[in-house]
Amino acid sequence: RSAGIMASHEEFFQGIPAIKYEGAQSKNLLAYRYYNAEEVILGKPMKDWFRFAVCYWHTWRGMGSDPFGGPTRRWNFDDGTESVGNAIRRLRAHFEFLQKLGVGFYCFHDRDIAPEGMDLAETNKLLDQVIDEAEKLQKATGIKLLWGTANLFSHPRYMNGASTNPDAHVFAYAAAQVKKAMEVTHRLGGENYVFWGGREGYMSLLNTDMKAELSHFAKFLKMAAAYKKEIGFQGQLLIEPKPLEPTKHQYDFDAGNVIGFLRTYGLDKDYKLNLEANHCTLAGHSFEHELTLASDSNLLGSIDANTGDTLLGWDTDQFNTDVKSLTLAMLVVVKQQGLGSGGFNFDAKLRRESTEPEDLFYAHIGSIDAFARGLRNAARLTEDRALDSLVEERYKSYKDGIGARIESGEATFAE
Repeated sequence: RSAGIMASHEEFFQGIPAIKYEGAQSKNLLAYRYYNAEEVILGKPMKDWFRFAVCYWHTWRGMGSDPFGGPTRRWNFDDGTESVGNAIRRLRAHFEFLQKLGVGFYCFHDRDIAPEGMDLAETNKLLDQVIDEAEKLQKATGIKLLWGTANLFSHPRYMNGASTNPDAHVFAYAAAQVKKAMEVTHRLGGENYVFWGGREGYMSLLNTDMKAELSHFAKFLKMAAAYKKEIGFQGQLLIEPKPLEPTKHQYDFDAGNVIGFLRTYGLDKDYKLNLEANHCTLAGHSFEHELTLASDSNLLGSIDANTGDTLLGWDTDQFNTDVKSLTLAMLVVVKQQGLGSGGFNFDAKLRRESTEPEDLFYAHIGSIDAFARGLRNAARLTEDRALDSLVEERYKSYKDGIGARIESGEATFAE
């Protein structure tokens, strides 16, 4: 299959071979040292534990810009235009990258995979043209869509939010945009659909009706859940928490906040959480804390695989290579026996100083290997039950006597 797609299109990453597993002793920077896709860990292959995905936005649309300077790189297949032809070339390069990396899934926003037109109707037509090509490439390669989503934060119309916007017409436009994004996700066989409310929050309470905005947010999500059933989409709906940035306060602040919101509005049967490590730490929590909270509530659906910088107070979206943190994270995933239809999406970007195509491979390989080490460590800890035994010993007083009565709900204050 790989040879077939290379033969039918220009090869964009020339000189870079398919990335293979070579073992921990390898010195080859273009090889996996710990990630062996077919190796069985705790009863299933490593690739099935992770279901790794590459995000479209950072990987191909992030060109190194920051608030203090413009782009620092341009890929040889991207002419910088917002044309369908350029979008399709970019998409073909994306699938070649996925094949060479050995990753079976990808994720996208509607507006980073295809250009925006003069109005919604034209935009939808442009999106359909690019989706036609994505469908062909998926069939040719076997690569799947982990999840799709709509960009409801970049266009100026969303400066005051999408579903929480004080203007009902913006709410309606956002609903139409999500409707189309859900349709193309369904068409491509996407296994999940994500909502990230980057502008769903406020900058000042003095001009904000928070109660109304939260109610509108819930109504929007209920409409999406109803439309999912209407079109026969079987994927999991996911909400991705983040405490702030770009808003001062974001309504889906953290896992606990989102879980409470879903239960309050009766949405917890329709939605689970997509947790991003960098967002967890921005909210003042560890990655494993948020994973544990969601998993204990049976609401951990998928993971955005990245990290932040503890010395910086914003969303830096770095490739995670912290083996200790990833070991603790993988303990949670192992305990719930995987992520089901979810996976590990690399919502991470190259640093501004990284300008070569090889850097994309080095970054993903390093993080994939770190996650693999985390899984291997978690498997050993699971098999020897060292931590489980310590926890069971600590709480053993709840097994009988007054502890057992407390657990059963029979104990009273009078007792």
